[in-house]
Amino acid sequence: MEELVRTIKFPILFDAERLKTDVEKVLKQNWIDHYNTNDYSGKWTSIALMAQGGKSDAIYAFPNGNEPIKNTEVLESCDYFKSILNDFLFKKTAVRLLQLAVGAEVKPHSDHCLGYEDGSFRLHIPIITNTEVEFLLDGNRIIMNEGECWYIDANFVHSVANRGTSNRIHLVIDGVRNEWTDQLFFKEANPNQFIKSKPVMSNEQKMLMIAELQRMNSTVANDLIKEIK
Repeated sequence: MEELVRTIKFPILFDAERLKTDVEKVLKQNWIDHYNTNDYSGKWTSIALMAQGGKSDAIYAFPNGNEPIKNTEVLESCDYFKSILNDFLFKKTAVRLLQLAVGAEVKPHSDHCLGYEDGSFRLHIPIITNTEVEFLLDGNRIIMNEGECWYIDANFVHSVANRGTSNRIHLVIDGVRNEWTDQLFFKEANPNQFIKSKPVMSNEQKMLMIAELQRMNSTVANDLIKEIK
């Protein structure tokens, strides 16, 4: 089994000045403190460009319920952001701007079900950054420059510290895997690098599971016992 891909820098470069022009339109809007308050120190804020109900303060990465995701009022004034999102031909589950202020730090943490191997993924497009931003993923520093487009497997432990003199702002897009994205990803990495390995059980764990399945005494349980053995 090949190792899972941690990051991809796609061969896509967006116009940094046009990105900044759009973000300037948003800076005076109402940015919301990130909801994971235990995961950071300093100022870490966000504003939604696409969200349930089309509300810019709905900054959650994982929407609740089945309400469709819509453009927010903030996105309507940002033509370049809209064109970028329209060119990405996949279902979006969250689209936000994330701003990490000078001196702020996002503590080491991992997200869940945000690797391409899960059928979902997260893209980062840096808009404003600096050389003193320290982004660590699975123990390695990743340098993302303005206008680039990166896939980050957020299932792995990651952290960010802004040690520079300017706030860091990224456009962050969460989406659902499809055939279009498979073509995009598989040009950069082997499809086998997006397959999770099955967890390895100890003999003790196997025996406990078999005992539990034997108590169930069903056809499905008996089939599972054969597979475990």
